[in-house]
Amino acid sequence: MTVVIGLTGSIATGKSTVSLMFDDYDIPVIDADKISRKVVEPGEKAYDQIVETFGRDILREDDTIDRKALGAIVFNDEEKRKALNGIVHPAVREKMLEERDYHVRQNEKAVVLDIPLLFESELTHFVDKILVVYVDEEIQLKRLMERDESTEDEAKSRINSQMPVSKKAEEADAVISNNGTKQQSYDQLDAILRKWEVI
Repeated sequence: MTVVIGLTGSIATGKSTVSLMFDDYDIPVIDADKISRKVVEPGEKAYDQIVETFGRDILREDDTIDRKALGAIVFNDEEKRKALNGIVHPAVREKMLEERDYHVRQNEKAVVLDIPLLFESELTHFVDKILVVYVDEEIQLKRLMERDESTEDEAKSRINSQMPVSKKAEEADAVISNNGTKQQSYDQLDAILRKWEVI
């Protein structure tokens, strides 16, 4: 019986760092962000729909989608952003579920769905257990400002556009506090996976 783990956090909480730790346990990770890039490559159904909806002006010379050009179109237009999400999100979900079900058929002990907006997109029913990577708000703010070289106001507005990480932690089956060292986070993950009997 495969345990499907939903891994999530908020911006600058260190979810990507924790995601990489699953490698040490040979637990496959299905990354929503990577899949969202894959489904808009030439030859994919979502790619064709995007070109049909937004026109060929959003393409580079090699026919790949120019993400900046597309971003500029949808950034200030709610309707167009909805149209884009209406194409990309279902394609990402379909691909994630295909990969998840493949690992379940292989009888893996566990498989991770790394979904930044697990709660916001209401995808919690895709998983058996929810693992939230948490940091205190002042650490989150500091890390985001350092990472993106943004001002405090810019960083705050990005953080506030997501559900608060403290609220996500309340809804989780387990929480990794990522305020300390990488080793401390690793030890917490190890303990959680043992408790869930997947290692």
